[in-house]
Amino acid sequence: MGKVIVIGAGGVSTVAVKKMAMNSDVFTDIMLASRTRSKCDKIAAGIRHMTVRTEQVDADRLDELLALFRHFQPDLVVNLALPYQDLTVMDACLSYGVSYLDTANYEPPGEARYEYGWQWAYRERFERAGLTAILGCGFDPGATGVFTAYAARRHFDEIRYLDIVDCNAGDHHRAFATNFNPEINIREITQKGRYYEDGEWIETEPLSVHRPVCYPGIGARESYLMYHEELESLTKNFPTLRRARFWMTFGEEYLTHLRVMQNIGMTSIKPVTFNGVEIVPIQFLKAVLPDPGELGENYTGETSIGCRIRGLKDGREQTCYIYNNCSHQAAYRETGAQGVSYTTGVPAMIGAKLFLQGVWKKPGVWNVEEFDPDPFMTEMNGQGLPWCEVLNGDLEL
Repeated sequence: MGKVIVIGAGGVSTVAVKKMAMNSDVFTDIMLASRTRSKCDKIAAGIRHMTVRTEQVDADRLDELLALFRHFQPDLVVNLALPYQDLTVMDACLSYGVSYLDTANYEPPGEARYEYGWQWAYRERFERAGLTAILGCGFDPGATGVFTAYAARRHFDEIRYLDIVDCNAGDHHRAFATNFNPEINIREITQKGRYYEDGEWIETEPLSVHRPVCYPGIGARESYLMYHEELESLTKNFPTLRRARFWMTFGEEYLTHLRVMQNIGMTSIKPVTFNGVEIVPIQFLKAVLPDPGELGENYTGETSIGCRIRGLKDGREQTCYIYNNCSHQAAYRETGAQGVSYTTGVPAMIGAKLFLQGVWKKPGVWNVEEFDPDPFMTEMNGQGLPWCEVLNGDLEL
């Protein structure tokens, strides 16, 4: 049914490509490309029931991307590379004439700044070209936006309060490791927190606001208020929201290591000169930390991510909690990757599948909550991320 290029060869790509191959009636031809072709070859070698082609490409190079697109002639480009490369890949898609999907919003390399404005600015160009761009199609952002749209449609006349809660209760048995690209992960965590309330954005010091939250099947975990990109699109697309927040769990050992690395300057994104060579400390740190794609084998426990929503239905207050719990070991048995990669890679595959089927396909640049949530929710149940919902329970937050 469709030819797809996947750019990037990390843990998320491992999951997405393997799940695409499991849906070969839709994904009839897959090309996996990244700066290091050997990583692509390793992923492709683990897929037995169809051939996944591989290629080398520098996603910072428009000319290399266009040459790859002309060679393979894709129907969709799934960008699972670094967020720094989003705009270059979108430019290449417009130049060639192919639709686009990603899992994380653009970030400028020299500044930890998270906003959709750069990509939303492409809307008219994608509309004029008759192309679709689907933004933030992972889990958070991604499934959390779909959960919100689903709840708004099914259970509320007006949603007023949204708390996205993300718990990783797993144990990778390493002293310190990040669950996805260390550079992106640490940049995100060390920035100031921000949440939306009564039409304004309120800023907090990094990880300064926290409280215990009880997660289903896991129990209470200390959860920290952070800024996450889906808050920007959800407050725009659901203007009745009075407050929207994002919470994530971190263990004390993780936070202790992080504080030490911050205190000695290893998380800095400002270049320094070492032995006559300019390096960025956080990029050096990334090189010495464990590869997130290799954590899966010994990873135990599970994740729990969901949306806790309050609003009105027929004039009465109602609550809804929609969530998914994902076992790291089950994810590893199926795809060879840990649960955080799984919960991002599966939604990316689902969004690509719905595009190729013509279900999520309309000219322009869109966040996932702007599409029909029902087919995505159905696919989640069938693709390894079953969800649960609790109506009118105690939401705590």
